[in-house]
Amino acid sequence: MFVIDVTLKHSPITLSVQRKTAEDATALYQQILEALRSGNATTLELTCEQQAGKTIGVLVSEIAAVQMAEKSGTATASGRPPGFFAMSES
Repeated sequence: MFVIDVTLKHSPITLSVQRKTAEDATALYQQILEALRSGNATTLELTCEQQAGKTIGVLVSEIAAVQMAEKSGTATASGRPPGFFAMSES
């Protein structure tokens, strides 16, 4: 399973959808990047293959970042979930 995370400007919440195959996840990732490159103020609708009925509508101009990661047991085994940044102890 692959997870595509979308981070919005001025919001601490990450929106996530999942795809079953690497090809589908890469295609969605590229679709989001292309929407960002176009610069149009359009709405992007994302659906999740893991949770039936989960649909997200997001204004492309409000997307700050997008990330694709493989969902596996090794990511949580290290104690650190996948993400854009990590907090370290001083």
